[in-house]
Amino acid sequence: MIISKTPETRPTVPFRMVLLSMIVMWSTYFVLITMRSFVMDYELQIEMAWRRGIVTMVGIALTIALWGMLRLFDHKAVWLKVMAAIILSVPVAIAIGKTNHLVFQDMQEVEERKYAEKNGINLRRDEAGNLLVDVPVTRVAPDGANGADTILDSESVILVPAQTSADVWKAVFDIALGRYFLLLAWASLYFAILAGYQARAAERRGQEFRSAAEAAELRSLRYQVNPHFLFNTLNSLSALVMTGKAERAERMIQTMSRFYRHSLADEPTSDVQLRDEFDLQQLYLDIEAVRFPERLVCNFDLPDDLADARVPGMILQPLVENSVKYAVSAVNRPVTITVKAREEFDRLVVTVSDDGPGVPENASHGFGIGLANVRDRLEARFGSDIVLSSSPIEGGYKTELRIPLTKNG
Repeated sequence: MIISKTPETRPTVPFRMVLLSMIVMWSTYFVLITMRSFVMDYELQIEMAWRRGIVTMVGIALTIALWGMLRLFDHKAVWLKVMAAIILSVPVAIAIGKTNHLVFQDMQEVEERKYAEKNGINLRRDEAGNLLVDVPVTRVAPDGANGADTILDSESVILVPAQTSADVWKAVFDIALGRYFLLLAWASLYFAILAGYQARAAERRGQEFRSAAEAAELRSLRYQVNPHFLFNTLNSLSALVMTGKAERAERMIQTMSRFYRHSLADEPTSDVQLRDEFDLQQLYLDIEAVRFPERLVCNFDLPDDLADARVPGMILQPLVENSVKYAVSAVNRPVTITVKAREEFDRLVVTVSDDGPGVPENASHGFGIGLANVRDRLEARFGSDIVLSSSPIEGGYKTELRIPLTKNG
């Protein structure tokens, strides 16, 4: 069976955010240019405003085209992004400059007519496109002519020569230069927004990896408990069968069945209510009571207001098992195992204690995998915000864990 790998989704800037940045930039351009025209007291404000609006709309459309090219470099090196912005902004700026020139081209003729009317002069353009002005002149009559000695006439003078193709492109490039730096500013803004999205995506991936690692660690530690306990209970069951205690063996099998049905019902990495954890340990001690009917005494103390506190599943089982192994089975007298919960300064305190012989001879402090498993699981779940203490006390042994108090979580 071939399992295909789901391709990783690379972070990108949503089109809505891209479009919003373009609209904000070009709207700012429109407002600033319009304010400048009012400050400079230009005429024909309405005619220039709607033409400026057309240029703004075309600028937004061409900036979208620029974004379509720049997004190909979203996941490239920074220097490639910079070079792409510098190079690709050139043709877009020229296109905007050419659009601006075409849209405002007829405004020059309108301004010329307004100026001529205001000053009472005659401005016109010849076929070549030269701007002419008619200037009155006085001519002296030739000798022998009848009439006045002078003749009033007019003469056309070239005020502004016709624009050549080079002049047109020079004007276009002059406009494009300003728009070029505007586009570079927007490209910088776009790549900054992209970097923010990529950083947040990397942070989410890191959190997912950390959560997956913690879940795997919790699952691994949880599964260490079940085989350990199963090994001990099967040994006990085997001893009962071999000694002919069939009724007690049957009762132990039934209790084991209830225990495993209860313990395996929960997700290994999830927390459980403290009442469920206490019930589970009660089942476990019921199993052990079949082995030690005269020696094992249980005492559970769970306040009602802590019943729904959350703890890692089966977190108490290694501690209770240690008490059975090193206290109950080590002596020939009744031993009481006490499991108790209380609250101290918004922290949950759970103790497992017994009145057995204390630390067994030739046993290292910690009793092997039991306490190490509990400590590792608590640290994986709560970090360093836990306290686990285990030591002999007068007349027995006590293990105490302190963890953050959480409910219904």
